[in-house]
Amino acid sequence: MSRTRIIRIATRSSPMALAQAEQVAGLLAGHGVDSELVKVTTAGDRWMGDLSKLGGKGAFVKEIDRALLDDEADLAVHCLKDIPGDIPVPEGLAFAGYLPREDVHDAVITRTGAPLDELPEGTVVGTSSVRRTAQLRLHYPHLAVKPLRGNVNTRLARLEEGHIDVLIAAVSGLHRVDQAHRITETLDLDTMCPPIGAGVIALQCRDDDSRLLDLGARLDDPATHRHADAERAMLHALQGHCNSPIAGHATTDPTGRLTLHGKVFNLDGSQWLDAKHWGVPEDPSALGFFVGADLLRQGARAIIDSIPH
Repeated sequence: MSRTRIIRIATRSSPMALAQAEQVAGLLAGHGVDSELVKVTTAGDRWMGDLSKLGGKGAFVKEIDRALLDDEADLAVHCLKDIPGDIPVPEGLAFAGYLPREDVHDAVITRTGAPLDELPEGTVVGTSSVRRTAQLRLHYPHLAVKPLRGNVNTRLARLEEGHIDVLIAAVSGLHRVDQAHRITETLDLDTMCPPIGAGVIALQCRDDDSRLLDLGARLDDPATHRHADAERAMLHALQGHCNSPIAGHATTDPTGRLTLHGKVFNLDGSQWLDAKHWGVPEDPSALGFFVGADLLRQGARAIIDSIPH
């Protein structure tokens, strides 16, 4: 690809988002493409209250979508988990590719260095994730959960200042901001099932930009793409809202069989549903819809609809 066109990369302005965008810029350079970053401060970055008041996770991507549609940027770099899965991608935009998936686990950082099961009753865990909150209350009912918003650096600062005793954060995000050395313990996936799209960096562009679509295809990781399609199909089937504690994780076993494990919780973790099925890698979306249908058969609609939003 010619260096005559500088690719404008739209990204949130948080340290983690910039690290992701710079990673993509490096990959583009490896394909002979110059780029520059277009920093976008989204509504979700500005608002420190309940995300449901802003329409949920879409608050982190709407302004970036608009920058693409208005030709103020050419390529968007997102954490896939921030892109709503219950509604279609805005008309005029398309996924160009997914980078190889990073670690999907959640990490614990405690002020004392003790793991969660050794902390005294009432220890305060900071998180505004309904998915994390439900699973914490299920597995660690002795802990108290306090809402905590902000990028990972801001949340780490709140921990250091003593506003909370424990922080739960994505392992991949901590690596991106060079804070992985602070991890006290890494939670297994049975204890803390990840969000849809965990650890996946997604590339989006305008759907008529053939050069960017071609470049995205070169950067795309096929296994990650299949996993993302399966997980997002499950989320679409469930039609959860921004306060729905929904988790899911797709993998490929050594035989090449695609597996998807999905879970739906109520807010306090006292009710939860679990579905795990296998499918062929050629049709990951079919597997996602099947797992979603199983969860709905078990009663997911009633749980989701019972949660205020």
